[in-house]
Amino acid sequence: MLCDECRERAAAVNLTQIVDNAVTQLHLCERCAAERGVETSVAAPQHPLGAFLQAVQNPGLPVAAGPETARCSFCGTTLRDFRATGRLGCAGCYVTFERSLRELLRRVHGSSRHVGRGYRLPEPERLEKAALLGELRERLRRAIDAEQFEQAASLRDRIRGLE
Repeated sequence: MLCDECRERAAAVNLTQIVDNAVTQLHLCERCAAERGVETSVAAPQHPLGAFLQAVQNPGLPVAAGPETARCSFCGTTLRDFRATGRLGCAGCYVTFERSLRELLRRVHGSSRHVGRGYRLPEPERLEKAALLGELRERLRRAIDAEQFEQAASLRDRIRGLE
């Protein structure tokens, strides 16, 4: 059976798609399947995020621009690899490609600094209350284990009062 897309090569992949309860079957060769994003043994699919990242990074350049020379010293990932996959290889890549990543973040998000909500420490009163509740619950557990039910009832009532 020939590929439904190119009609040149033998179909090796049967792709079944269901859209709005309509079933569509495509018989594709490995190359056409890879172009559609279906993993095959011939070639890895092109991730659409890679093209987007490269286009955002260099808006004036075509997607397949010249070779990048920067290479991570830890994992060997290049800027071209990042643009193709949308993924960095290791934590060292953030240091190696810092300038390019900052520029990319500035273009995509409008800023290279986080301006959202920050972490605030809980109020000291809440911390004290949580610690006291934890201690009372532990004492309640020990009282129940020791079958001291009157003390357990008293502790239970104190815990309910604090909650």
